[in-house]
Amino acid sequence: MKTTVSVIKADIGSVAGHCVSHPVLLEKCDEVLGNALEAGIIEDYYISRCGDDIDLIMTHTKGELNEEVHKVAYDAFLQATEIARELKLYGAGQDLLSDTFSGNIKGMGPGIAEMEFEERPSNPVIVYCCDKTEPGAFNLPIYKMFADPFNTAGLVIDPKMHDGFDFEVYDVIENKKVMLSCPEEIYDLLALIGSTGRYVIKNVFTKDGDIAATVSTERLNLMAGEYVGKDDPAAIVRAQSGFPSAGECNEAFAFPHMVSGWMRGSHNGPLMPVSEEYANPVRFDGPARVIGLGFQVSDAKLIGPVDIFDDPAYDETRQLASRAATYIRRHGPFEPHRLPSEEMEYTSLPGVMEKLEPRFEDMDD
Repeated sequence: MKTTVSVIKADIGSVAGHCVSHPVLLEKCDEVLGNALEAGIIEDYYISRCGDDIDLIMTHTKGELNEEVHKVAYDAFLQATEIARELKLYGAGQDLLSDTFSGNIKGMGPGIAEMEFEERPSNPVIVYCCDKTEPGAFNLPIYKMFADPFNTAGLVIDPKMHDGFDFEVYDVIENKKVMLSCPEEIYDLLALIGSTGRYVIKNVFTKDGDIAATVSTERLNLMAGEYVGKDDPAAIVRAQSGFPSAGECNEAFAFPHMVSGWMRGSHNGPLMPVSEEYANPVRFDGPARVIGLGFQVSDAKLIGPVDIFDDPAYDETRQLASRAATYIRRHGPFEPHRLPSEEMEYTSLPGVMEKLEPRFEDMDD
């Protein structure tokens, strides 16, 4: 029997702007998932939050896109949204685009990362959750984990990893996908995934076809038809014994690379790895945060978690992220801090251009 790890996340309301989910919302989610555990729908769960996003981490044996499991997450978010509205929390129900469940939660607003696998004698799994950024924020770390020997020594010295991995890349604009095999097609992969707003690593597989990593790739702003926030993605990564070690996975976040999102989803800034306790993006609604939760999966039960970035070894990374945030913040409304115009489609910028259009004149040669 295979085990499925499902991570379903949503922003359904925050205290004092877009920064922290209220504890009572997490308590309601805990109540709903606890009932689902008693009913045998799920085998285990852990609830976390990164900023204003609630992350439901569930294990079960029902496979991906299972209606019962997704209904549990949907009900948890819907019932917590009712409380958020009673408390007049900011952005109450923001990520729920429909009040009617339609078989699975895909396309309804929340982000989804799921993987099904045969359990090994030991199954380390790391869940990474972000706030104030988009799915492309994982492109660089996932690439470093599974394709960069300067990050992952196992690509050179572990015989089980030496053949490399296959990357499934989504074009989230044209709704297409492509599979690229690395290291053979590493330059083709980089040609795509450097465009983080369009090309997103969805899945990574071993050369034998075993799932190694998966990322939530929903683009909420495109689904909603107007700007309602970046997508605040989550990722699930398998570690050890043919996969990168846990330390190699976590090392991919030791450099706070620039990602899109931050204030109003319209700015570039550093991705700061933090503990659960410090996943509170309040400086200019940021900068973007990522938490890491390390589990052992045993008979579809979650052992852990380890709060990955609750480690002073990442203090220098956080300091660098703070300095980078200060530097780029001084650009104010200018690029490269503000996103380029094509990424501002769902903000007020198109309205400004429409208002000014009659005043534009042709220039003399």
